[in-house]
Amino acid sequence: MDLLQKIKENARKHEMRIVLPEGTEIRTLKAANQIIEEKLAKIILLGSPEVINKTASENNLTNIKNAIIIDPKNHDKKEAYTDLLVELRKSKGLTKEEASKLVENPLYLATLMIKAGDADGEVAGADNATGDVLRPAFQVVKTLPGISVVSGAFIMILNDKKFGEDGLMVFADCVVQPDPTAQELAEIAVATGNTARTIAGFEPKIAMLSFSTLGSGKHEMVDKVVEATRLAKEMAPDMMIEGELQSDAAIVPEVGQKKAPGSKIAGNANVLVFPTMQAGNIAYKLVQRIAGVEAVGPILQGMAAPINDLSRGCSVDDIVNLVAITVNQAVGMKK
Repeated sequence: MDLLQKIKENARKHEMRIVLPEGTEIRTLKAANQIIEEKLAKIILLGSPEVINKTASENNLTNIKNAIIIDPKNHDKKEAYTDLLVELRKSKGLTKEEASKLVENPLYLATLMIKAGDADGEVAGADNATGDVLRPAFQVVKTLPGISVVSGAFIMILNDKKFGEDGLMVFADCVVQPDPTAQELAEIAVATGNTARTIAGFEPKIAMLSFSTLGSGKHEMVDKVVEATRLAKEMAPDMMIEGELQSDAAIVPEVGQKKAPGSKIAGNANVLVFPTMQAGNIAYKLVQRIAGVEAVGPILQGMAAPINDLSRGCSVDDIVNLVAITVNQAVGMKK
């Protein structure tokens, strides 16, 4: 059973409620139909019920009748969600009139449903930019206690099983934080370790990457990774974290033992934390394209509830897979 099959199998064991705010978007509806058929989650669609039902009928999406459909402009809890948003944003001076308009925005409504306990997670982005998806998430759901930064990880499914954890690795941050501070980089490392545990299903061996290995190079960029490693170890003493390491020292055993003799992580890392988003984004795309590696994600980390962002070029399968991952995140958070 491959990783995605395991993720889906675990999702089926839990009846998590996933809200899809782009409920009238055709790929989202096709994905919802498949998710319901595969029993991966309970689906909540936001959008005009007339449009959703018409599109479902025209495309023979018969399972949509088993989804919960909510019209953002007209539903029983609109007033309650408006009051909740006013309370959450009162320090910013948000008025009830302004809140009542925002609540009609499906992206805000989805996060308010999660905050109120009416949904367990959200997947969006097929029809909205990342910034539009994340803005209400930051304002309403916010980040986990002790975490100030949101990051994006990819699970890399390699053909060569000698790397990582039997061919599985997690790369971060590849999509959110362009140039994290040492503190932010430490938080990213810990969050990525948790992603390895809850989604990929293995115990993380985290390498904090640099162009230097344990003092071989001197530069302020190296200093940042060294400090981030120290902070990450303090934050998560139960995790195996080492840095700074060059990429070959992190994943090739003979190089790791030569450059960092006696290390339990060098040469055996299954989680790679990059010093900048630029490095992470370049690395995952190169590995994906040149080595023919499957990159699952991005998986957003650090939010107080699982909220994941799709590429606007996503496929139906991408949405289905990300919903299954979001369910697994929700299960892990509830534990």
